[in-house]
Amino acid sequence: MFRYTAWSDQRVLEALRGTPAAHAEALPLLAHVLAAEHVWLARLEKREPRHSVWPALSLGECEALAAENEAGYRTFVGRLSEGPPTGAVRYRTSQGQEFVTPVLDILTQVVTHGPYHRGQIAKVLGRAGGSAVSTEFITFAREAEPHEDRHVEPSPTPDPTAS
Repeated sequence: MFRYTAWSDQRVLEALRGTPAAHAEALPLLAHVLAAEHVWLARLEKREPRHSVWPALSLGECEALAAENEAGYRTFVGRLSEGPPTGAVRYRTSQGQEFVTPVLDILTQVVTHGPYHRGQIAKVLGRAGGSAVSTEFITFAREAEPHEDRHVEPSPTPDPTAS
């Protein structure tokens, strides 16, 4: 799922590179998605995040943060043992509220948070004259994670006159 998240972030970055007219409205949304991924990773690693959840980032800064997040989650998930992650993380929100959240819930939040905002970004891209890029999971599964058995050729139509 984190390969999907990184793939989605890259598709949005590519679409934004080609649609400068969308930057004013779309970059804050993308910066938020990437910063939220960053903040959650920092909490998982028990360190202070470098970004707030709604930072003002340039396209280049978004590209750098996306690459950092991808590497960070690949390392974090790679350290998990077989089976679902266990344990919980104690942290404070940006409003100062303290919570304890299971690691699995945090990872689920990271994966499920981005699609909402990427949909908003797709709408902005379309209004700005760009292409509303698909970041749906099934597109990732078909394009980025292809398997020979995923594409099925249509069966020939039986000849009704054959005996």
